[in-house]
Amino acid sequence: MRVEASRDLSATPERIWSSLERWEDQSRWIRDAVWVRVLTPERAGPGTRIEVLNRVLHVPLFTEQLEVVAWEPPRRMVMAHRSFVRGTGAWSLEPVDGSTSFTWTEELSLPIPLLGELALLVYRPFLRRLMRRSLANLQRLVAST
Repeated sequence: MRVEASRDLSATPERIWSSLERWEDQSRWIRDAVWVRVLTPERAGPGTRIEVLNRVLHVPLFTEQLEVVAWEPPRRMVMAHRSFVRGTGAWSLEPVDGSTSFTWTEELSLPIPLLGELALLVYRPFLRRLMRRSLANLQRLVAST
């Protein structure tokens, strides 16, 4: 399943990237993240692993591990989902007249044949709304720093 959300943010890609790199602060703007922890000594670049306690429909439900698989500051970051949820999440930042077009794309699967895809299709509109609200939170965060 693929889901995508975009938003123009009134900050430069460099300023937004500095917020993205502060892993533990991501729970301040990502709506489904209860907390985020870095699991590796390195905090930047491919191979960096993080752990996130995620909410599903507002309920803290599962802890997920993610690994950075692409790191192109301040333009693109791709994380691989390395737990029950599989796939990738990508953040792309494009400068646009002093602001930034931010696109968040998730390509997800669950290891349960047929039922996993059905569950993700049902969850897709909730996830899209969550991603859009998270990007609105990110806008408020970068505007206040």
